[in-house]
Amino acid sequence: MMAMNFQTTQEKILKSSRRNLLETAVFTLGLSLFGIYALPVAAQTWPTKPVKVVVPAPAGSSLDVIVRGLGETLSKRWGQPLVVDNKPGAGGTIGMDLVAKAPADGYTLGIGFNGPIAFGPFMFKKMPYDPAKDLLPIVLTTSQPNVLAVPAAHPANNLKEFVAWAKSQGDKVSYASVGLGSSSHLSMELLKATAGFEATHVPFNGSPPAALSVAQNETQALMTVEPALLSLVQGGRLKLIAVTSPQRLASRPDLQTVAEAGFPGFDALAWNGIFAPAGTPSDVTNRLNADLNAAMADPAFKQNMLKQGLIIGGGSAASFKSFIDSETRKWGAIITKAGIKLD
Repeated sequence: MMAMNFQTTQEKILKSSRRNLLETAVFTLGLSLFGIYALPVAAQTWPTKPVKVVVPAPAGSSLDVIVRGLGETLSKRWGQPLVVDNKPGAGGTIGMDLVAKAPADGYTLGIGFNGPIAFGPFMFKKMPYDPAKDLLPIVLTTSQPNVLAVPAAHPANNLKEFVAWAKSQGDKVSYASVGLGSSSHLSMELLKATAGFEATHVPFNGSPPAALSVAQNETQALMTVEPALLSLVQGGRLKLIAVTSPQRLASRPDLQTVAEAGFPGFDALAWNGIFAPAGTPSDVTNRLNADLNAAMADPAFKQNMLKQGLIIGGGSAASFKSFIDSETRKWGAIITKAGIKLD
């Protein structure tokens, strides 16, 4: 009798254990299914078609190269092609306006830069979009400092000597830029305001003619990105005397920063980043941020960018927005003081 009771009890325990295991399995499956179906629809399906990235610059430009470089990795991650749509013109505002007015579904993005994001609101009487309200920052892609170039025969060999020389010339100094309202233009205006010297701005259409004007001593200085000046530097027609980044360039460790030359806190970078239309679902923008960060970490992409003197960005959307807000305040003050207008 005792053996029968023991057997019966054992069977009950086994049945109870099986029942508990089954209930646990069902409960776990239910949670998993709930997790899947609780996700926004966009997170489950995006992307189901090609993703377009508007580049507000011509094919072959640095912005174009950045997006195409990212596209190789992103297309693999998404299982969908990344389509580049070049829309240059009006200082980048034509392309970014297309992004601002696109459906907020994650299928139209844009690569914005200083001009149409942080400078434009202060230089145009009216913009077709509001960068702060109509565009959603996703991630900083790259940044690049400007370097200060002077004619090879210039008496100044460093920034301190250049500033002293410029002050001694009164209003006789002129400087070139790659265009009105460009980072090249505004970086020199920031240096003028910081160091306290006068110089007349002479805008050119791009870096080749601007650099040539300095090499020929028609103008006495130019701030622009290093790769644009390499041929004239290597040819002994220009010399570089400072860089506008907080740290020295890895490619030119002997080139002093403006901050090191006696102007602490000086920082002037040309930067760019990916934007989506305002209202794009957060699950899609979170996915975009994660995937773009992963693409920028790709060794081949990093090597390609470094060859062009570009500093890889990355980070959260929140940090990118905070950076943009800071840049907008800084350059807004410079633009307003200099009275720079593009219309």
